[in-house]
Amino acid sequence: MKSRIFYSSLLLTGVNLLLRLISTSFQVYLSGKIGPEGIGLLHLLLSVGGLAMIAGAAGVRTSAMYLTAEELGKGRKHNVHWVLSGCTLYSLVFSVTVSMGLYCFAPVIAESWIGAPEIFPAIRIFAMFLPINCLCGVMTGYFTAANRIRTLAAVEVAEQLTFMGTVFSLLTLWAGSDPLRACIAVVVGQGLGSCFTLACLWVLRLRERTAAGPRIPIAGRLLKIALPLAAADDLKAGISTGENLMVPKRLALYEGTQSPLAAFGMVCGMVFPIMMFPAAILFGLSELLVPELARCAAVGSRKRISYLVGRCLHVGLLYGCACAGIIFLTADGLCGAIYHTGAPAPYLKAFALLIPMLYADSLIDAMTKGLGQQTACVRYNILTSAMDVGLLFVLLPRFGLHGYFCSFFVTHFINFCLSLRRLLRVSGYAQSATQPLLTLLAAAASMAGAALAVSPLVRAFGFLGIFFCLLCLLGVVKKADFQWARALVRGK
Repeated sequence: MKSRIFYSSLLLTGVNLLLRLISTSFQVYLSGKIGPEGIGLLHLLLSVGGLAMIAGAAGVRTSAMYLTAEELGKGRKHNVHWVLSGCTLYSLVFSVTVSMGLYCFAPVIAESWIGAPEIFPAIRIFAMFLPINCLCGVMTGYFTAANRIRTLAAVEVAEQLTFMGTVFSLLTLWAGSDPLRACIAVVVGQGLGSCFTLACLWVLRLRERTAAGPRIPIAGRLLKIALPLAAADDLKAGISTGENLMVPKRLALYEGTQSPLAAFGMVCGMVFPIMMFPAAILFGLSELLVPELARCAAVGSRKRISYLVGRCLHVGLLYGCACAGIIFLTADGLCGAIYHTGAPAPYLKAFALLIPMLYADSLIDAMTKGLGQQTACVRYNILTSAMDVGLLFVLLPRFGLHGYFCSFFVTHFINFCLSLRRLLRVSGYAQSATQPLLTLLAAAASMAGAALAVSPLVRAFGFLGIFFCLLCLLGVVKKADFQWARALVRGK
Protein backbone atom coordinates (compact mmCIF):
# COMPACT_ATOMS: atom_id res chain seq x y z
CA MET A 1 0.00 0.00 0.00
CA LYS A 2 2.79 2.41 0.94
CA SER A 3 4.74 1.78 -2.25
CA ARG A 4 1.57 2.09 -4.34
CA ILE A 5 0.96 5.60 -3.04
CA PHE A 6 4.62 6.47 -3.50
CA TYR A 7 4.87 5.36 -7.11
CA SER A 8 1.45 6.74 -8.04
CA SER A 9 2.45 10.03 -6.46
CA LEU A 10 5.76 9.91 -8.30
CA LEU A 11 3.95 9.44 -11.60
CA LEU A 12 1.51 12.27 -10.89
CA THR A 13 4.43 14.43 -9.81
CA GLY A 14 6.21 13.91 -13.12
CA VAL A 15 3.06 14.66 -15.06
CA ASN A 16 2.22 17.71 -12.97
CA LEU A 17 5.74 19.06 -13.39
CA LEU A 18 5.53 18.56 -17.13
CA LEU A 19 2.14 20.23 -17.34
CA ARG A 20 3.22 23.06 -15.05
CA LEU A 21 6.35 23.59 -17.15
CA ILE A 22 4.26 23.71 -20.31
CA SER A 23 1.74 26.04 -18.65
CA THR A 24 4.41 28.38 -17.32
CA SER A 25 6.18 28.46 -20.67
CA PHE A 26 2.89 29.24 -22.34
CA GLN A 27 2.21 31.99 -19.78
CA VAL A 28 5.56 33.54 -20.66
CA TYR A 29 4.70 33.30 -24.35
CA LEU A 30 1.33 34.99 -23.76
CA SER A 31 2.93 37.71 -21.64
CA GLY A 32 5.25 38.57 -24.49
CA LYS A 33 2.41 38.37 -27.01
CA ILE A 34 -0.28 40.51 -25.35
CA GLY A 35 1.59 42.24 -22.51
CA PRO A 36 0.70 42.58 -18.80
CA GLU A 37 -2.56 44.39 -19.53
CA GLY A 38 -3.72 41.60 -21.83
CA ILE A 39 -2.75 39.04 -19.17
CA GLY A 40 -4.76 41.02 -16.63
CA LEU A 41 -7.82 41.01 -18.92
CA LEU A 42 -7.43 37.27 -19.51
CA HIS A 43 -7.16 36.64 -15.78
CA LEU A 44 -10.41 38.55 -15.17
CA LEU A 45 -12.16 36.53 -17.90
CA LEU A 46 -10.91 33.25 -16.42
CA SER A 47 -12.00 34.39 -12.95
CA VAL A 48 -15.56 34.80 -14.20
CA GLY A 49 -15.27 31.51 -16.08
CA GLY A 50 -13.94 29.83 -12.97
CA LEU A 51 -16.94 31.02 -10.97
CA ALA A 52 -19.30 29.59 -13.61
CA MET A 53 -17.28 26.38 -13.68
CA ILE A 54 -17.52 25.89 -9.91
CA ALA A 55 -21.24 26.68 -9.95
CA GLY A 56 -21.81 24.22 -12.80
CA ALA A 57 -19.68 21.47 -11.24
CA ALA A 58 -21.49 21.91 -7.91
CA GLY A 59 -19.02 19.79 -5.96
CA VAL A 60 -19.40 16.76 -8.24
CA ARG A 61 -15.71 15.94 -8.72
CA THR A 62 -14.95 15.55 -5.02
CA SER A 63 -18.25 13.69 -4.56
CA ALA A 64 -17.48 11.24 -7.36
CA MET A 65 -13.99 10.67 -5.98
CA TYR A 66 -15.18 10.21 -2.39
CA LEU A 67 -18.13 7.90 -3.21
CA THR A 68 -16.05 5.79 -5.59
CA ALA A 69 -13.25 5.42 -3.04
CA GLU A 70 -15.82 4.47 -0.40
CA GLU A 71 -17.36 1.73 -2.57
CA LEU A 72 -13.99 0.37 -3.67
CA GLY A 73 -12.67 0.50 -0.10
CA LYS A 74 -15.56 -1.73 1.02
CA GLY A 75 -15.09 -4.13 -1.92
CA ARG A 76 -18.28 -3.12 -3.74
CA LYS A 77 -16.87 -2.50 -7.21
CA HIS A 78 -20.19 -3.33 -8.87
CA ASN A 79 -21.78 -0.25 -7.23
CA VAL A 80 -19.45 2.20 -8.98
CA HIS A 81 -21.75 2.18 -12.05
CA TRP A 82 -24.56 3.71 -10.02
CA VAL A 83 -22.20 6.23 -8.43
CA LEU A 84 -21.09 7.48 -11.84
CA SER A 85 -24.65 7.48 -13.21
CA GLY A 86 -25.89 9.60 -10.34
CA CYS A 87 -22.94 11.98 -10.55
CA THR A 88 -23.36 12.37 -14.33
CA LEU A 89 -27.06 13.23 -14.06
CA TYR A 90 -26.37 15.61 -11.19
CA SER A 91 -23.60 17.31 -13.18
CA LEU A 92 -25.75 17.74 -16.29
CA VAL A 93 -28.60 19.36 -14.38
CA PHE A 94 -26.38 21.96 -12.75
CA SER A 95 -23.93 22.59 -15.60
CA VAL A 96 -26.55 23.08 -18.32
CA THR A 97 -28.50 25.47 -16.11
CA VAL A 98 -25.42 27.56 -15.36
CA SER A 99 -24.33 27.43 -19.00
CA MET A 100 -27.64 28.86 -20.21
CA GLY A 101 -27.51 31.65 -17.66
CA LEU A 102 -23.93 32.54 -18.51
CA TYR A 103 -24.69 32.62 -22.23
CA CYS A 104 -27.72 34.89 -21.83
CA PHE A 105 -26.08 37.35 -19.45
CA ALA A 106 -22.66 37.45 -21.16
CA PRO A 107 -23.01 41.09 -22.41
CA VAL A 108 -24.01 42.31 -18.95
CA ILE A 109 -21.18 40.41 -17.28
CA ALA A 110 -18.64 41.72 -19.78
CA GLU A 111 -19.66 45.33 -19.31
CA SER A 112 -20.57 45.51 -15.63
CA TRP A 113 -18.18 42.98 -14.09
CA ILE A 114 -15.09 42.92 -16.27
CA GLY A 115 -15.40 46.46 -17.65
CA ALA A 116 -14.68 45.30 -21.23
CA PRO A 117 -17.97 45.02 -23.22
CA GLU A 118 -16.18 43.65 -26.26
CA ILE A 119 -15.17 40.43 -24.46
CA PHE A 120 -18.70 38.96 -24.28
CA PRO A 121 -18.14 36.55 -27.26
CA ALA A 122 -15.40 34.81 -25.25
CA ILE A 123 -17.82 34.41 -22.32
CA ARG A 124 -20.45 32.84 -24.57
CA ILE A 125 -17.96 30.40 -26.04
CA PHE A 126 -16.93 29.41 -22.52
CA ALA A 127 -20.61 28.86 -21.67
CA MET A 128 -21.05 26.42 -24.57
CA PHE A 129 -18.16 24.26 -23.36
CA LEU A 130 -19.15 24.43 -19.68
CA PRO A 131 -21.16 21.13 -19.44
CA ILE A 132 -18.25 19.27 -21.06
CA ASN A 133 -15.81 20.71 -18.51
CA CYS A 134 -18.05 19.66 -15.62
CA LEU A 135 -18.51 16.10 -16.91
CA CYS A 136 -14.72 15.81 -17.09
CA GLY A 137 -14.73 16.38 -13.33
CA VAL A 138 -16.90 13.29 -12.81
CA MET A 139 -14.59 11.07 -14.85
CA THR A 140 -11.31 12.39 -13.40
CA GLY A 141 -12.74 11.92 -9.91
CA TYR A 142 -13.52 8.29 -10.71
CA PHE A 143 -10.14 7.50 -12.27
CA THR A 144 -8.31 9.11 -9.35
CA ALA A 145 -10.28 7.13 -6.76
CA ALA A 146 -9.80 3.91 -8.76
CA ASN A 147 -6.03 4.53 -8.76
CA ARG A 148 -5.94 4.62 -12.58
CA ILE A 149 -3.17 7.17 -12.35
CA ARG A 150 -1.24 6.19 -15.47
CA THR A 151 -4.33 6.44 -17.62
CA LEU A 152 -5.31 9.77 -16.12
CA ALA A 153 -1.79 11.14 -16.48
CA ALA A 154 -1.56 10.20 -20.16
CA VAL A 155 -4.93 11.79 -20.92
CA GLU A 156 -4.04 14.98 -19.03
CA VAL A 157 -0.82 15.37 -21.01
CA ALA A 158 -2.70 14.84 -24.27
CA GLU A 159 -5.32 17.39 -23.16
CA GLN A 160 -2.67 19.99 -22.43
CA LEU A 161 -1.01 19.39 -25.79
CA THR A 162 -4.39 19.76 -27.51
CA PHE A 163 -4.99 23.01 -25.65
CA MET A 164 -1.54 24.36 -26.45
CA GLY A 165 -1.70 23.38 -30.10
CA THR A 166 -5.12 24.95 -30.57
CA VAL A 167 -4.23 28.21 -28.86
CA PHE A 168 -0.88 28.53 -30.60
CA SER A 169 -2.50 27.93 -33.99
CA LEU A 170 -5.24 30.49 -33.35
CA LEU A 171 -2.75 33.08 -32.07
CA THR A 172 -0.49 32.57 -35.08
CA LEU A 173 -3.13 32.41 -37.80
CA TRP A 174 -5.83 34.70 -36.43
CA ALA A 175 -5.47 36.44 -33.07
CA GLY A 176 -1.97 37.94 -33.28
CA SER A 177 -1.36 40.44 -30.47
CA ASP A 178 -5.02 41.41 -30.06
CA PRO A 179 -5.99 40.79 -26.38
CA LEU A 180 -9.67 40.09 -27.19
CA ARG A 181 -8.87 37.50 -29.83
CA ALA A 182 -6.22 35.99 -27.57
CA CYS A 183 -8.86 35.50 -24.85
CA ILE A 184 -11.15 33.77 -27.36
CA ALA A 185 -8.26 31.56 -28.48
CA VAL A 186 -7.56 30.46 -24.90
CA VAL A 187 -11.24 29.68 -24.21
CA VAL A 188 -11.57 27.64 -27.43
CA GLY A 189 -8.35 25.77 -26.62
CA GLN A 190 -9.59 24.90 -23.14
CA GLY A 191 -12.94 23.73 -24.50
CA LEU A 192 -11.46 21.46 -27.17
CA GLY A 193 -9.03 20.03 -24.62
CA SER A 194 -11.96 19.16 -22.33
CA CYS A 195 -13.85 17.51 -25.20
CA PHE A 196 -10.81 15.36 -25.91
CA THR A 197 -10.43 14.38 -22.24
CA LEU A 198 -14.09 13.49 -21.77
CA ALA A 199 -14.15 11.36 -24.92
CA CYS A 200 -11.00 9.45 -23.92
CA LEU A 201 -12.04 8.79 -20.31
CA TRP A 202 -15.57 7.80 -21.26
CA VAL A 203 -14.33 5.26 -23.83
CA LEU A 204 -11.81 3.86 -21.33
CA ARG A 205 -14.53 3.50 -18.71
CA LEU A 206 -16.81 1.65 -21.16
CA ARG A 207 -13.97 -0.72 -22.07
CA GLU A 208 -13.72 -1.87 -18.45
CA ARG A 209 -17.02 -3.72 -18.92
CA THR A 210 -17.62 -3.97 -15.19
CA ALA A 211 -20.98 -5.55 -14.50
CA ALA A 212 -23.35 -3.31 -12.59
CA GLY A 213 -24.92 -4.72 -9.46
CA PRO A 214 -28.53 -4.17 -8.35
CA ARG A 215 -29.56 -0.53 -8.29
CA ILE A 216 -28.59 1.21 -5.06
CA PRO A 217 -29.92 4.50 -3.68
CA ILE A 218 -27.16 6.99 -4.48
CA ALA A 219 -29.05 10.29 -4.56
CA GLY A 220 -29.12 10.80 -0.80
CA ARG A 221 -25.41 10.12 -0.30
CA LEU A 222 -24.48 12.24 -3.32
CA LEU A 223 -26.58 15.22 -2.27
CA LYS A 224 -25.32 15.00 1.31
CA ILE A 225 -21.74 15.47 0.08
CA ALA A 226 -22.23 17.57 -3.04
CA LEU A 227 -24.81 20.18 -2.01
CA PRO A 228 -22.90 21.55 1.02
CA LEU A 229 -19.74 21.56 -1.09
CA ALA A 230 -21.58 23.26 -3.97
CA ALA A 231 -23.14 25.96 -1.81
CA ALA A 232 -19.91 26.68 -0.01
CA ASP A 233 -17.75 26.49 -3.14
CA ASP A 234 -20.12 28.83 -4.98
CA LEU A 235 -19.99 31.33 -2.15
CA LYS A 236 -16.23 31.08 -1.91
CA ALA A 237 -15.79 31.36 -5.69
CA GLY A 238 -18.18 34.31 -5.81
CA ILE A 239 -16.16 36.11 -3.17
CA SER A 240 -12.90 35.24 -4.93
CA THR A 241 -14.18 36.41 -8.31
CA GLY A 242 -15.49 39.61 -6.78
CA GLU A 243 -12.09 40.10 -5.22
CA ASN A 244 -10.31 39.69 -8.56
CA LEU A 245 -12.70 42.06 -10.30
CA MET A 246 -12.30 44.58 -7.50
CA VAL A 247 -8.49 44.62 -7.36
CA PRO A 248 -7.81 46.66 -10.56
CA LYS A 249 -10.54 49.15 -9.66
CA ARG A 250 -9.24 49.71 -6.12
CA LEU A 251 -5.63 49.78 -7.34
CA ALA A 252 -6.58 52.65 -9.65
CA LEU A 253 -7.24 54.76 -6.55
CA TYR A 254 -3.64 54.35 -5.37
CA GLU A 255 -1.61 57.27 -6.67
CA GLY A 256 1.51 55.20 -7.26
CA THR A 257 -0.17 52.84 -9.76
CA GLN A 258 0.11 53.86 -13.41
CA SER A 259 -1.69 50.87 -14.95
CA PRO A 260 -3.86 48.89 -12.47
CA LEU A 261 -4.62 46.11 -14.95
CA ALA A 262 -0.92 45.69 -15.76
CA ALA A 263 -0.01 45.61 -12.05
CA PHE A 264 -2.70 43.00 -11.39
CA GLY A 265 -1.52 40.96 -14.38
CA MET A 266 2.10 41.13 -13.21
CA VAL A 267 1.31 39.60 -9.81
CA CYS A 268 -1.27 37.02 -10.90
CA GLY A 269 0.17 36.21 -14.32
CA MET A 270 3.92 36.49 -13.69
CA VAL A 271 4.70 36.13 -9.97
CA PHE A 272 2.24 33.37 -9.02
CA PRO A 273 3.18 30.96 -11.86
CA ILE A 274 6.84 30.96 -10.75
CA MET A 275 5.96 30.78 -7.07
CA MET A 276 3.59 27.82 -7.48
CA PHE A 277 5.52 25.91 -10.15
CA PRO A 278 7.38 23.63 -7.67
CA ALA A 279 4.05 22.87 -5.95
CA ALA A 280 3.29 20.49 -8.82
CA ILE A 281 5.30 17.91 -6.88
CA LEU A 282 2.82 18.17 -3.99
CA PHE A 283 -0.30 18.26 -6.15
CA GLY A 284 0.25 14.65 -7.22
CA LEU A 285 0.38 13.60 -3.57
CA SER A 286 -2.63 15.76 -2.72
CA GLU A 287 -4.71 14.09 -5.44
CA LEU A 288 -3.99 10.66 -3.96
CA LEU A 289 -4.48 11.59 -0.32
CA VAL A 290 -8.22 12.25 -0.68
CA PRO A 291 -9.24 8.73 -1.83
CA GLU A 292 -6.54 7.01 0.27
CA LEU A 293 -7.66 8.63 3.52
CA ALA A 294 -11.30 8.06 2.55
CA ARG A 295 -10.53 4.32 2.20
CA CYS A 296 -8.69 4.31 5.55
CA ALA A 297 -11.60 6.07 7.26
CA ALA A 298 -14.07 3.61 5.70
CA VAL A 299 -12.27 0.60 7.23
CA GLY A 300 -11.37 2.36 10.50
CA SER A 301 -7.59 2.34 10.04
CA ARG A 302 -6.78 5.08 12.57
CA LYS A 303 -3.12 4.12 12.88
CA ARG A 304 -2.49 4.55 9.17
CA ILE A 305 -4.38 7.85 9.10
CA SER A 306 -2.16 9.23 11.87
CA TYR A 307 0.95 7.96 10.08
CA LEU A 308 0.02 9.56 6.76
CA VAL A 309 -0.86 12.88 8.38
CA GLY A 310 2.40 13.11 10.31
CA ARG A 311 4.59 12.07 7.39
CA CYS A 312 2.89 14.45 4.93
CA LEU A 313 3.11 17.43 7.27
CA HIS A 314 6.80 16.78 7.82
CA VAL A 315 7.66 16.33 4.14
CA GLY A 316 5.45 19.23 3.03
CA LEU A 317 7.13 21.72 5.37
CA LEU A 318 10.64 20.61 4.43
CA TYR A 319 9.90 20.85 0.73
CA GLY A 320 8.15 24.23 1.12
CA CYS A 321 11.12 25.71 2.98
CA ALA A 322 13.56 24.42 0.37
CA CYS A 323 11.53 25.93 -2.50
CA ALA A 324 11.04 29.22 -0.63
CA GLY A 325 14.77 29.64 -0.11
CA ILE A 326 15.70 28.90 -3.72
CA ILE A 327 13.04 31.18 -5.22
CA PHE A 328 13.82 34.03 -2.80
CA LEU A 329 17.56 33.89 -3.48
CA THR A 330 17.22 33.61 -7.27
CA ALA A 331 14.18 35.88 -7.85
CA ASP A 332 16.07 38.53 -9.84
CA GLY A 333 17.71 35.98 -12.11
CA LEU A 334 14.47 34.04 -12.62
CA CYS A 335 12.46 37.10 -13.63
CA GLY A 336 15.24 38.32 -15.92
CA ALA A 337 15.61 34.95 -17.63
CA ILE A 338 11.90 34.19 -17.96
CA TYR A 339 10.27 37.60 -18.52
CA HIS A 340 13.30 39.68 -19.54
CA THR A 341 12.44 42.26 -16.89
CA GLY A 342 13.19 42.61 -13.20
CA ALA A 343 9.89 44.35 -12.36
CA PRO A 344 8.21 41.27 -10.78
CA ALA A 345 11.30 40.30 -8.72
CA PRO A 346 10.53 42.33 -5.53
CA TYR A 347 7.03 40.88 -5.37
CA LEU A 348 8.31 37.37 -6.09
CA LYS A 349 10.73 37.68 -3.16
CA ALA A 350 7.96 38.79 -0.83
CA PHE A 351 5.52 36.04 -1.83
CA ALA A 352 8.30 33.41 -1.74
CA LEU A 353 8.47 33.80 2.03
CA LEU A 354 4.90 32.47 2.23
CA ILE A 355 5.64 29.29 0.24
CA PRO A 356 6.14 26.94 3.27
CA MET A 357 2.70 27.87 4.56
CA LEU A 358 1.02 27.65 1.14
CA TYR A 359 2.55 24.31 0.20
CA ALA A 360 1.77 22.72 3.57
CA ASP A 361 -1.77 24.09 3.39
CA SER A 362 -2.38 22.33 0.06
CA LEU A 363 -1.62 18.98 1.72
CA ILE A 364 -3.68 19.84 4.79
CA ASP A 365 -6.65 20.73 2.62
CA ALA A 366 -6.44 17.40 0.78
CA MET A 367 -6.13 15.40 4.00
CA THR A 368 -9.07 17.10 5.71
CA LYS A 369 -11.24 16.45 2.65
CA GLY A 370 -10.16 12.82 2.62
CA LEU A 371 -11.29 12.51 6.24
CA GLY A 372 -14.76 13.82 5.39
CA GLN A 373 -14.23 17.37 6.67
CA GLN A 374 -15.22 19.11 3.42
CA THR A 375 -17.81 21.31 5.12
CA ALA A 376 -15.34 22.62 7.69
CA CYS A 377 -12.73 23.34 5.00
CA VAL A 378 -15.18 25.29 2.91
CA ARG A 379 -16.39 27.19 5.96
CA TYR A 380 -12.85 28.32 6.68
CA ASN A 381 -12.32 29.27 3.05
CA ILE A 382 -15.46 31.37 2.97
CA LEU A 383 -14.50 33.16 6.17
CA THR A 384 -11.00 34.03 4.99
CA SER A 385 -12.16 34.97 1.48
CA ALA A 386 -14.67 37.41 2.94
CA MET A 387 -11.93 38.84 5.14
CA ASP A 388 -9.72 39.17 2.07
CA VAL A 389 -12.31 41.24 0.23
CA GLY A 390 -12.68 43.59 3.19
CA LEU A 391 -8.94 44.01 3.65
CA LEU A 392 -8.33 44.61 -0.05
CA PHE A 393 -11.09 47.18 -0.20
CA VAL A 394 -9.40 49.15 2.59
CA LEU A 395 -5.70 48.53 1.88
CA LEU A 396 -5.39 48.75 -1.92
CA PRO A 397 -6.16 52.50 -2.30
CA ARG A 398 -3.70 53.32 0.52
CA PHE A 399 -0.81 50.90 -0.02
CA GLY A 400 -1.21 49.50 -3.55
CA LEU A 401 0.32 46.07 -4.14
CA HIS A 402 1.88 46.14 -0.67
CA GLY A 403 -1.67 46.11 0.68
CA TYR A 404 -2.44 43.15 -1.60
CA PHE A 405 0.47 41.21 -0.08
CA CYS A 406 -0.59 42.07 3.47
CA SER A 407 -4.16 40.89 2.87
CA PHE A 408 -2.92 37.71 1.16
CA PHE A 409 -0.68 36.84 4.10
CA VAL A 410 -3.22 37.52 6.86
CA THR A 411 -6.08 35.56 5.30
CA HIS A 412 -3.99 32.57 4.21
CA PHE A 413 -2.34 32.37 7.63
CA ILE A 414 -5.72 32.29 9.39
CA ASN A 415 -6.99 29.63 6.97
CA PHE A 416 -3.83 27.57 7.53
CA CYS A 417 -4.19 27.66 11.32
CA LEU A 418 -7.88 26.73 11.28
CA SER A 419 -7.39 23.88 8.80
CA LEU A 420 -4.38 22.48 10.67
CA ARG A 421 -6.28 22.50 13.96
CA ARG A 422 -9.19 20.64 12.35
CA LEU A 423 -6.87 18.06 10.76
CA LEU A 424 -5.05 17.31 14.00
CA ARG A 425 -8.32 16.96 15.85
CA VAL A 426 -9.98 14.49 13.45
CA SER A 427 -6.85 12.47 12.67
CA GLY A 428 -5.66 12.06 16.23
CA TYR A 429 -2.11 12.97 15.29
CA ALA A 430 -0.21 14.90 17.99
CA GLN A 431 1.92 17.54 16.26
CA SER A 432 4.80 18.94 18.29
CA ALA A 433 5.70 22.60 17.68
CA THR A 434 9.44 21.92 18.08
CA GLN A 435 10.14 20.37 14.68
CA PRO A 436 8.30 23.01 12.58
CA LEU A 437 9.99 25.84 14.48
CA LEU A 438 13.45 24.29 14.07
CA THR A 439 12.77 23.77 10.36
CA LEU A 440 11.78 27.42 9.85
CA LEU A 441 14.79 28.67 11.85
CA ALA A 442 17.12 26.46 9.80
CA ALA A 443 15.62 27.80 6.57
CA ALA A 444 15.97 31.44 7.69
CA ALA A 445 19.58 30.94 8.79
CA SER A 446 20.43 29.15 5.53
CA MET A 447 18.91 31.94 3.44
CA ALA A 448 20.87 34.56 5.35
CA GLY A 449 24.12 32.67 4.86
CA ALA A 450 23.58 31.84 1.19
CA ALA A 451 22.58 35.44 0.36
CA LEU A 452 26.24 36.47 0.78
CA ALA A 453 27.17 34.69 -2.46
CA VAL A 454 27.20 36.70 -5.68
CA SER A 455 26.07 34.11 -8.21
CA PRO A 456 22.39 33.04 -8.09
CA LEU A 457 23.41 29.44 -8.81
CA VAL A 458 25.89 29.44 -5.94
CA ARG A 459 23.27 30.97 -3.66
CA ALA A 460 20.77 28.24 -4.53
CA PHE A 461 23.13 25.30 -4.01
CA GLY A 462 24.72 26.95 -0.99
CA PHE A 463 21.31 27.35 0.60
CA LEU A 464 20.41 23.71 0.03
CA GLY A 465 23.73 22.53 1.48
CA ILE A 466 23.49 24.70 4.59
CA PHE A 467 19.82 23.87 5.07
CA PHE A 468 20.43 20.12 4.88
CA CYS A 469 23.33 20.27 7.35
CA LEU A 470 21.32 22.35 9.83
CA LEU A 471 18.35 19.97 9.60
CA CYS A 472 20.62 17.05 10.46
CA LEU A 473 22.38 18.93 13.27
CA LEU A 474 19.09 20.05 14.81
CA GLY A 475 17.62 16.56 14.61
CA VAL A 476 14.80 17.52 12.26
CA VAL A 477 15.99 14.96 9.70
CA LYS A 478 17.05 11.72 11.35
CA LYS A 479 18.42 8.37 10.32
CA ALA A 480 14.89 6.94 10.37
CA ASP A 481 13.88 9.43 7.66
CA PHE A 482 16.63 8.20 5.34
CA GLN A 483 15.60 4.61 6.01
CA TRP A 484 11.97 5.48 5.26
CA ALA A 485 12.89 7.15 1.96
CA ARG A 486 15.12 4.24 0.95
CA ALA A 487 12.36 1.76 1.75
CA LEU A 488 9.90 3.70 -0.38
CA VAL A 489 12.21 3.71 -3.37
CA ARG A 490 12.77 -0.03 -3.01
CA GLY A 491 9.03 -0.63 -2.73
CA LYS A 492 9.13 -2.01 0.80
